[in-house]
Amino acid sequence: MYTKHEMEKAIQLREEGHLIESNELLIQLAKEHHGDPVINYQCAWSYDVLGEEREAVPYYEKAISLGLEGEDLEGALLGLGSTYRTLGEYEKSRRTFLKGIELFPHNHAIRVFYAMTLFNLKDHNQAMEILLKSIAETSNDPQLVSYKRAIEFYSDKLDQVWD
Repeated sequence: MYTKHEMEKAIQLREEGHLIESNELLIQLAKEHHGDPVINYQCAWSYDVLGEEREAVPYYEKAISLGLEGEDLEGALLGLGSTYRTLGEYEKSRRTFLKGIELFPHNHAIRVFYAMTLFNLKDHNQAMEILLKSIAETSNDPQLVSYKRAIEFYSDKLDQVWD
């Protein structure tokens, strides 16, 4: 078992902008504790923040398959879905985000990133519907709040014309 101190150090390094050092420490921890889902998730995240998405994928996949839970699973599904999207693997992205939405239905970040994937898949209507509903549900802007019902109503009727 790794020490809590090692993980905290790696996360602190990342938060302080020492991304390479954080990544190196997490890679070492992942080698030593390859069956730990949290370490694999943190290692994936460390590759993502370095812009090394392709290297992040196997760590995300392993973390999820090892039974990652709670907020870490929520973050991993968002991270993996987004990473698949940036790599052009849109169907894998879509499946990952749908799993995230199923498990975490109130997470609007997952929904917004899913909408980006739908855009890439040329499903513009569904992408717009998701974005408009998320805006209506989460915005505190007084001008948007006053139109919340209309935004929600029209979110899935963008192609409809009334005479």
